[in-house]
Amino acid sequence: MPKRILQGTVVSNANDKTVTVNVERRFTHPLLKKTVRRTKKYRAHDAENKCQVGDIVQIEECAPISKNKRWTVVAE
Repeated sequence: MPKRILQGTVVSNANDKTVTVNVERRFTHPLLKKTVRRTKKYRAHDAENKCQVGDIVQIEECAPISKNKRWTVVAE
């Protein structure tokens, strides 16, 4: 099964080797037929601590690294 890759914006890099990425998805509401935006935050592993707040990054699924981290940063 292929690994999922998501794109989002870094909203926090306060922790060591960890960034918080805000990922937005858009879909059409089934009843209202309007485009709806939903966001979700993911914790991602950033080994070199090179991501800064505001960067647009791609994250990829991986094996669990800690309690909350299941993603790694693959591209800035």
